[in-house]
Amino acid sequence: MTKPTAPADRGFADEGPDKGLDARLVVHRGAFHLDVALTAAPGDVVALLGPNGAGKTTALRTLAGLTPLSAGGHLRLDGAALDRTPPESRPVGVVFQDYLLFPHLTALDNVAFGPRCQGAGKAEARAQAAAWLDRMGLAEHAGAKPRRLSGGQAQRVALARALATHPRLLLLDEPLAALDARTRLDVRAQLRRHLADFEAVAVLVTHDPLDAMVLADRLVVIEHGRVVQDGTPSDIARHPRTDYIAQLVGLNLYRGQAEGHTVRLDAGPAITTTEDLDGPVFVAFPPGAVTLYRDRPTGSSARNLWQCRVGGLETHGDQIRADLTGELPLAADLTTVAAAELDLQPGAPVWATVKATQTHAYPA
Repeated sequence: MTKPTAPADRGFADEGPDKGLDARLVVHRGAFHLDVALTAAPGDVVALLGPNGAGKTTALRTLAGLTPLSAGGHLRLDGAALDRTPPESRPVGVVFQDYLLFPHLTALDNVAFGPRCQGAGKAEARAQAAAWLDRMGLAEHAGAKPRRLSGGQAQRVALARALATHPRLLLLDEPLAALDARTRLDVRAQLRRHLADFEAVAVLVTHDPLDAMVLADRLVVIEHGRVVQDGTPSDIARHPRTDYIAQLVGLNLYRGQAEGHTVRLDAGPAITTTEDLDGPVFVAFPPGAVTLYRDRPTGSSARNLWQCRVGGLETHGDQIRADLTGELPLAADLTTVAAAELDLQPGAPVWATVKATQTHAYPA
Protein backbone atom coordinates (compact mmCIF):
# COMPACT_ATOMS: atom_id res chain seq x y z
CA MET A 1 0.00 0.00 0.00
CA THR A 2 1.14 3.55 -0.75
CA LYS A 3 1.53 5.48 2.47
CA PRO A 4 -0.56 8.69 2.62
CA THR A 5 1.80 11.57 2.11
CA ALA A 6 2.62 14.15 4.76
CA PRO A 7 0.66 17.40 4.70
CA ALA A 8 2.04 20.22 2.62
CA ASP A 9 3.32 23.28 4.43
CA ARG A 10 0.37 25.67 4.44
CA GLY A 11 1.64 28.10 7.03
CA PHE A 12 0.22 26.34 10.09
CA ALA A 13 2.52 25.27 12.92
CA ASP A 14 2.75 21.58 13.68
CA GLU A 15 4.73 21.95 16.88
CA GLY A 16 4.98 24.28 19.83
CA PRO A 17 2.79 25.46 22.72
CA ASP A 18 0.02 26.79 20.45
CA LYS A 19 -0.87 23.45 18.93
CA GLY A 20 -4.55 22.58 18.74
CA LEU A 21 -7.79 24.53 18.76
CA ASP A 22 -8.49 27.73 20.69
CA ALA A 23 -11.85 29.24 19.82
CA ARG A 24 -14.60 31.42 21.16
CA LEU A 25 -17.51 30.94 18.80
CA VAL A 26 -19.72 34.03 18.96
CA VAL A 27 -22.60 34.32 16.51
CA HIS A 28 -25.55 36.72 16.75
CA ARG A 29 -28.31 35.84 14.30
CA GLY A 30 -31.69 37.42 14.93
CA ALA A 31 -32.95 36.32 18.34
CA PHE A 32 -30.41 33.49 18.57
CA HIS A 33 -27.05 34.10 20.27
CA LEU A 34 -24.21 31.58 20.35
CA ASP A 35 -21.26 32.05 22.70
CA VAL A 36 -19.21 28.88 23.08
CA ALA A 37 -15.58 28.61 24.20
CA LEU A 38 -13.89 25.55 22.75
CA THR A 39 -10.32 24.33 23.21
CA ALA A 40 -8.74 21.03 22.26
CA ALA A 41 -5.25 19.58 21.90
CA PRO A 42 -4.04 17.54 18.92
CA GLY A 43 -5.40 14.01 19.21
CA ASP A 44 -8.50 15.12 21.14
CA VAL A 45 -11.96 14.07 19.95
CA VAL A 46 -14.59 16.50 21.24
CA ALA A 47 -18.33 15.86 20.88
CA LEU A 48 -20.83 18.73 20.86
CA LEU A 49 -24.14 17.59 22.36
CA GLY A 50 -27.35 19.47 22.89
CA PRO A 51 -31.08 19.55 22.11
CA ASN A 52 -32.40 20.74 18.77
CA GLY A 53 -31.80 24.45 18.34
CA ALA A 54 -29.05 24.57 20.97
CA GLY A 55 -26.42 25.82 18.49
CA LYS A 56 -24.40 22.67 17.72
CA THR A 57 -24.62 22.97 13.94
CA THR A 58 -24.01 26.72 14.05
CA ALA A 59 -20.84 26.06 16.07
CA LEU A 60 -19.67 23.49 13.53
CA ARG A 61 -20.39 25.80 10.58
CA THR A 62 -18.48 28.58 12.31
CA LEU A 63 -15.45 26.32 12.78
CA ALA A 64 -15.63 25.43 9.07
CA GLY A 65 -15.86 29.09 8.06
CA LEU A 66 -19.36 28.71 6.60
CA THR A 67 -20.88 31.03 9.23
CA PRO A 68 -18.92 34.20 10.10
CA LEU A 69 -17.94 35.06 13.65
CA SER A 70 -19.61 38.01 15.32
CA ALA A 71 -17.78 40.63 17.38
CA GLY A 72 -15.99 39.14 20.38
CA GLY A 73 -15.32 35.78 18.76
CA HIS A 74 -11.99 34.30 17.70
CA LEU A 75 -10.72 31.11 16.09
CA ARG A 76 -7.10 29.96 16.27
CA LEU A 77 -5.75 26.65 15.02
CA ASP A 78 -2.16 25.67 15.79
CA GLY A 79 -1.55 29.31 16.71
CA ALA A 80 -2.81 30.71 13.38
CA ALA A 81 -5.84 33.03 13.40
CA LEU A 82 -8.54 31.76 11.03
CA ASP A 83 -11.17 34.43 11.70
CA ARG A 84 -10.84 35.94 8.22
CA THR A 85 -9.54 32.88 6.37
CA PRO A 86 -12.00 31.67 3.68
CA PRO A 87 -13.32 28.12 4.11
CA GLU A 88 -11.40 26.70 1.16
CA SER A 89 -8.08 27.94 2.59
CA ARG A 90 -8.56 26.48 6.08
CA PRO A 91 -6.80 23.22 7.07
CA VAL A 92 -10.22 21.84 7.95
CA GLY A 93 -11.86 18.61 6.76
CA VAL A 94 -15.61 18.10 6.99
CA VAL A 95 -17.71 14.93 6.92
CA PHE A 96 -21.28 16.04 6.32
CA GLN A 97 -24.32 14.22 7.67
CA ASP A 98 -25.37 13.08 4.18
CA TYR A 99 -21.71 12.68 3.11
CA LEU A 100 -22.24 14.83 -0.05
CA LEU A 101 -20.06 12.65 -2.25
CA PHE A 102 -19.82 13.76 -5.88
CA PRO A 103 -22.29 11.39 -7.60
CA HIS A 104 -20.51 11.47 -10.97
CA LEU A 105 -17.09 10.54 -9.54
CA THR A 106 -15.81 7.15 -8.40
CA ALA A 107 -14.83 6.59 -4.79
CA LEU A 108 -11.18 6.99 -5.84
CA ASP A 109 -11.77 10.32 -7.56
CA ASN A 110 -13.95 11.57 -4.72
CA VAL A 111 -11.03 11.06 -2.34
CA ALA A 112 -8.51 12.43 -4.88
CA PHE A 113 -10.50 15.66 -5.20
CA GLY A 114 -8.92 17.24 -2.08
CA PRO A 115 -5.28 16.60 -3.00
CA ARG A 116 -6.01 17.85 -6.53
CA CYS A 117 -7.39 21.10 -5.07
CA GLN A 118 -4.18 21.43 -3.05
CA GLY A 119 -2.08 21.28 -6.21
CA ALA A 120 -1.21 17.59 -6.49
CA GLY A 121 -0.99 16.12 -9.99
CA LYS A 122 -3.63 13.66 -11.12
CA ALA A 123 -1.44 10.59 -10.69
CA GLU A 124 -0.14 11.69 -7.30
CA ALA A 125 -3.65 12.57 -6.06
CA ARG A 126 -5.02 9.22 -7.18
CA ALA A 127 -2.15 7.38 -5.53
CA GLN A 128 -2.88 9.19 -2.26
CA ALA A 129 -6.57 8.44 -2.64
CA ALA A 130 -5.88 4.75 -3.25
CA ALA A 131 -3.81 4.64 -0.08
CA TRP A 132 -6.61 6.19 1.96
CA LEU A 133 -9.22 3.81 0.54
CA ASP A 134 -6.94 0.90 1.36
CA ARG A 135 -6.59 2.21 4.89
CA MET A 136 -10.40 2.34 5.14
CA GLY A 137 -10.74 -1.21 3.83
CA LEU A 138 -12.33 0.01 0.61
CA ALA A 139 -9.63 -0.77 -1.99
CA GLU A 140 -11.96 -3.07 -3.91
CA HIS A 141 -14.57 -0.27 -4.18
CA ALA A 142 -12.23 2.35 -5.67
CA GLY A 143 -14.02 2.27 -9.02
CA ALA A 144 -17.55 2.37 -7.61
CA LYS A 145 -19.70 5.49 -7.79
CA PRO A 146 -21.60 6.59 -4.66
CA ARG A 147 -24.92 5.05 -5.75
CA ARG A 148 -23.26 1.61 -5.71
CA LEU A 149 -21.94 2.01 -2.16
CA SER A 150 -23.68 0.99 1.06
CA GLY A 151 -24.27 3.62 3.74
CA GLY A 152 -21.28 2.44 5.75
CA GLN A 153 -19.03 2.40 2.68
CA ALA A 154 -20.15 5.92 1.69
CA GLN A 155 -19.41 7.15 5.21
CA ARG A 156 -15.87 5.77 5.03
CA VAL A 157 -15.29 7.29 1.58
CA ALA A 158 -16.45 10.66 2.95
CA LEU A 159 -14.07 10.27 5.90
CA ALA A 160 -11.19 9.33 3.57
CA ARG A 161 -11.97 12.37 1.40
CA ALA A 162 -11.80 14.63 4.45
CA LEU A 163 -8.57 13.06 5.76
CA ALA A 164 -6.85 13.11 2.37
CA THR A 165 -6.38 16.88 2.69
CA HIS A 166 -4.40 16.32 5.93
CA PRO A 167 -6.61 18.64 8.01
CA ARG A 168 -5.51 20.05 11.33
CA LEU A 169 -9.19 20.12 12.32
CA LEU A 170 -11.69 17.40 11.37
CA LEU A 171 -15.40 18.22 11.67
CA LEU A 172 -18.05 15.47 11.66
CA ASP A 173 -21.71 16.45 11.44
CA GLU A 174 -23.89 13.59 12.75
CA PRO A 175 -21.52 11.12 11.06
CA LEU A 176 -23.65 8.03 11.81
CA ALA A 177 -27.17 9.47 11.56
CA ALA A 178 -27.79 8.22 8.01
CA LEU A 179 -27.04 4.58 8.89
CA ASP A 180 -29.43 1.84 9.94
CA ALA A 181 -29.04 0.42 13.46
CA ARG A 182 -27.07 -2.69 12.44
CA THR A 183 -24.65 -0.83 10.17
CA ARG A 184 -24.24 1.86 12.80
CA LEU A 185 -22.68 -0.58 15.27
CA ASP A 186 -19.95 -1.66 12.83
CA VAL A 187 -19.24 1.80 11.44
CA ARG A 188 -19.12 3.33 14.93
CA ALA A 189 -16.37 0.87 15.89
CA GLN A 190 -14.46 1.55 12.66
CA LEU A 191 -14.79 5.31 13.07
CA ARG A 192 -13.47 5.07 16.62
CA ARG A 193 -10.35 3.31 15.36
CA HIS A 194 -9.75 5.92 12.65
CA LEU A 195 -10.25 8.80 15.10
CA ALA A 196 -7.81 7.18 17.52
CA ASP A 197 -5.17 7.37 14.78
CA PHE A 198 -5.97 11.00 13.89
CA GLU A 199 -3.19 13.25 15.18
CA ALA A 200 -5.01 16.59 14.99
CA VAL A 201 -8.26 17.88 16.57
CA ALA A 202 -11.61 16.25 15.77
CA VAL A 203 -14.97 17.82 16.64
CA LEU A 204 -18.21 15.94 16.08
CA VAL A 205 -21.82 16.98 16.43
CA THR A 206 -24.28 14.29 17.47
CA HIS A 207 -27.62 13.92 19.16
CA ASP A 208 -26.90 10.30 20.08
CA PRO A 209 -25.35 9.91 23.55
CA LEU A 210 -23.92 6.48 22.69
CA ASP A 211 -22.08 7.88 19.66
CA ALA A 212 -20.67 10.64 21.85
CA MET A 213 -19.67 8.30 24.69
CA VAL A 214 -17.94 5.83 22.35
CA LEU A 215 -16.26 8.26 19.95
CA ALA A 216 -15.28 11.26 22.07
CA ASP A 217 -12.67 11.90 24.75
CA ARG A 218 -14.58 14.96 25.94
CA LEU A 219 -18.20 16.11 25.78
CA VAL A 220 -19.26 19.73 25.49
CA VAL A 221 -22.98 20.12 26.14
CA ILE A 222 -24.67 23.19 24.66
CA GLU A 223 -28.10 24.53 25.56
CA HIS A 224 -29.54 27.82 24.30
CA GLY A 225 -26.23 28.75 22.68
CA ARG A 226 -24.17 28.34 25.86
CA VAL A 227 -21.98 25.60 27.33
CA VAL A 228 -23.78 24.07 30.31
CA GLN A 229 -21.32 21.23 30.99
CA ASP A 230 -17.88 20.18 29.75
CA GLY A 231 -16.06 17.04 30.80
CA THR A 232 -15.19 13.42 30.14
CA PRO A 233 -18.03 11.06 29.21
CA SER A 234 -17.77 9.25 32.55
CA ASP A 235 -17.82 12.49 34.56
CA ILE A 236 -20.85 13.85 32.72
CA ALA A 237 -22.67 10.52 32.99
CA ARG A 238 -22.11 10.51 36.76
CA HIS A 239 -22.66 14.22 37.42
CA PRO A 240 -25.33 15.66 35.08
CA ARG A 241 -26.09 19.30 35.74
CA THR A 242 -29.23 19.90 33.66
CA ASP A 243 -32.44 18.00 32.97
CA TYR A 244 -31.42 17.52 29.33
CA ILE A 245 -28.15 15.84 30.32
CA ALA A 246 -29.87 13.71 32.96
CA GLN A 247 -32.36 12.45 30.37
CA LEU A 248 -29.51 11.90 27.92
CA VAL A 249 -27.63 9.61 30.30
CA GLY A 250 -30.79 8.06 31.77
CA LEU A 251 -30.92 9.50 35.29
CA ASN A 252 -33.51 11.15 37.52
CA LEU A 253 -32.01 14.50 38.55
CA TYR A 254 -33.05 16.98 41.25
CA ARG A 255 -31.58 20.10 42.83
CA GLY A 256 -31.84 21.12 46.44
CA GLN A 257 -30.14 22.13 49.69
CA ALA A 258 -28.17 19.49 51.58
CA GLU A 259 -28.10 19.28 55.35
CA GLY A 260 -25.99 16.26 56.17
CA HIS A 261 -27.60 13.19 54.64
CA THR A 262 -30.86 14.99 53.82
CA VAL A 263 -31.43 17.00 50.64
CA ARG A 264 -34.46 19.27 50.69
CA LEU A 265 -35.44 19.72 47.05
CA ASP A 266 -36.16 23.12 45.54
CA ALA A 267 -39.45 21.67 44.26
CA GLY A 268 -40.66 18.57 46.05
CA PRO A 269 -39.94 16.48 49.15
CA ALA A 270 -36.62 15.60 50.78
CA ILE A 271 -34.29 12.81 49.64
CA THR A 272 -32.04 10.83 51.99
CA THR A 273 -28.55 10.14 50.59
CA THR A 274 -25.39 8.43 51.80
CA GLU A 275 -23.25 11.51 51.12
CA ASP A 276 -22.79 13.99 53.98
CA LEU A 277 -22.96 17.44 52.34
CA ASP A 278 -24.07 20.99 53.04
CA GLY A 279 -25.30 23.64 50.64
CA PRO A 280 -26.62 23.51 47.06
CA VAL A 281 -26.41 20.02 45.54
CA PHE A 282 -27.72 17.81 42.79
CA VAL A 283 -29.16 14.37 43.56
CA ALA A 284 -29.33 11.71 40.87
CA PHE A 285 -30.39 8.07 40.66
CA PRO A 286 -31.20 5.72 37.75
CA PRO A 287 -34.76 4.67 36.91
CA GLY A 288 -33.70 1.10 37.67
CA ALA A 289 -33.15 2.07 41.32
CA VAL A 290 -36.87 2.76 41.77
CA THR A 291 -39.09 0.01 43.19
CA LEU A 292 -42.87 0.33 42.75
CA TYR A 293 -45.73 -0.93 44.93
CA ARG A 294 -49.50 -0.62 44.52
CA ASP A 295 -49.95 -0.36 48.33
CA ARG A 296 -47.78 1.48 50.83
CA PRO A 297 -44.92 -0.92 51.65
CA THR A 298 -44.44 -1.92 55.27
CA GLY A 299 -41.31 -4.08 55.16
CA SER A 300 -39.12 -2.02 52.84
CA SER A 301 -35.73 -0.84 54.12
CA ALA A 302 -35.66 2.03 51.61
CA ARG A 303 -35.26 5.46 53.28
CA ASN A 304 -37.03 7.27 50.44
CA LEU A 305 -40.75 6.72 49.91
CA TRP A 306 -43.11 8.78 47.74
CA GLN A 307 -46.72 8.50 46.69
CA CYS A 308 -47.06 8.86 42.93
CA ARG A 309 -49.35 8.21 39.99
CA VAL A 310 -48.52 6.58 36.65
CA GLY A 311 -48.43 9.33 34.03
CA GLY A 312 -47.48 7.07 31.13
CA LEU A 313 -45.77 3.84 30.10
CA GLU A 314 -43.39 3.10 27.23
CA THR A 315 -41.10 0.31 26.12
CA HIS A 316 -37.48 1.11 26.96
CA GLY A 317 -35.13 -1.55 25.65
CA ASP A 318 -36.27 -4.84 27.17
CA GLN A 319 -38.03 -3.07 30.05
CA ILE A 320 -41.02 -0.86 30.68
CA ARG A 321 -40.38 2.75 31.71
CA ALA A 322 -43.04 4.32 33.89
CA ASP A 323 -43.34 8.10 33.94
CA LEU A 324 -44.53 9.00 37.44
CA THR A 325 -46.14 12.19 38.70
CA GLY A 326 -47.08 13.22 42.22
CA GLU A 327 -44.91 14.00 45.25
CA LEU A 328 -41.76 13.53 43.17
CA PRO A 329 -41.90 13.34 39.35
CA LEU A 330 -39.58 10.54 38.29
CA ALA A 331 -38.95 7.70 35.85
CA ALA A 332 -38.91 4.07 36.95
CA ASP A 333 -37.77 1.02 34.98
CA LEU A 334 -39.28 -2.41 35.59
CA THR A 335 -39.67 -5.68 33.74
CA THR A 336 -42.75 -6.43 31.68
CA VAL A 337 -43.63 -9.17 34.18
CA ALA A 338 -43.43 -6.74 37.12
CA ALA A 339 -45.51 -4.16 35.22
CA ALA A 340 -48.16 -6.82 34.54
CA GLU A 341 -48.18 -8.06 38.15
CA LEU A 342 -48.65 -4.48 39.38
CA ASP A 343 -51.36 -3.96 36.75
CA LEU A 344 -49.80 -0.63 35.86
CA GLN A 345 -52.03 1.63 33.79
CA PRO A 346 -51.92 5.38 33.19
CA GLY A 347 -53.52 7.05 36.17
CA ALA A 348 -52.90 4.15 38.57
CA PRO A 349 -51.71 5.16 42.09
CA VAL A 350 -48.37 3.68 43.17
CA TRP A 351 -45.76 4.02 45.89
CA ALA A 352 -42.14 4.50 44.82
CA THR A 353 -39.09 3.71 46.95
CA VAL A 354 -35.36 4.32 46.43
CA LYS A 355 -32.61 3.21 48.80
CA ALA A 356 -30.25 5.93 49.99
CA THR A 357 -27.32 3.81 48.79
CA GLN A 358 -28.64 4.04 45.22
CA THR A 359 -28.69 7.84 45.15
CA HIS A 360 -25.71 10.05 44.34
CA ALA A 361 -25.42 13.62 45.67
CA TYR A 362 -22.78 16.11 44.52
CA PRO A 363 -22.24 19.90 44.82
CA ALA A 364 -24.26 22.07 42.44
